[in-house]
Amino acid sequence: MKIYLLRHGVTEYNTQKRYQGQRDIPLSTKGRAMLRRADFDPEVVYVSPLTRARQTARILFPEARQVVVPDLREMNFGTFEGRNYIEMEQDPDYLAWVASNCESTCPDGERKEDFSARVCAAFARLVDQAFAEGKDQLVILAHGGTQMASMERYALPRKTYHEWCGPNAGGFVLEGDADTWQKEHHLRCLGTVQYTRPEAEC
Repeated sequence: MKIYLLRHGVTEYNTQKRYQGQRDIPLSTKGRAMLRRADFDPEVVYVSPLTRARQTARILFPEARQVVVPDLREMNFGTFEGRNYIEMEQDPDYLAWVASNCESTCPDGERKEDFSARVCAAFARLVDQAFAEGKDQLVILAHGGTQMASMERYALPRKTYHEWCGPNAGGFVLEGDADTWQKEHHLRCLGTVQYTRPEAEC
């Protein structure tokens, strides 16, 4: 089975390097214009409930039925959401979080460990279900954090969380078989995909 683990397109927050987290920020006008239809047509796409993911899925896979999976949503960055690192360079809470390698709990938000556990459980359930139903393809469209957490946990070759940070409107193609997944919970990363128009990639 092949698994596509994709990230939403560009938003104004992305352009301004603001923490989006669980704020329901839509794609920007430019972000929508950059996207192109994918080169395959799945029947179903599993999506985060946040607007930017659902908008991206509608453009990449216009014929697909969207199934919302709440636990695929991005990490809750709490009081950091809506701000960028320049605006928080004197914020003691932010400096302490960065000093912890971003591992501590965000004020009024999530801790990375808890976020990763939530996302990975949701990802694993979808993979389990797809194998149980004999599917040959699974498409998930969510967020950068969703990708990083899932890839760190399940992908081969092994890489750290931040090494799996992919671009907007792009992501990873994984492959696995039911026996290996059941025994080892590993998936092979075959490569990357990008669903932006050629002129947008320059």
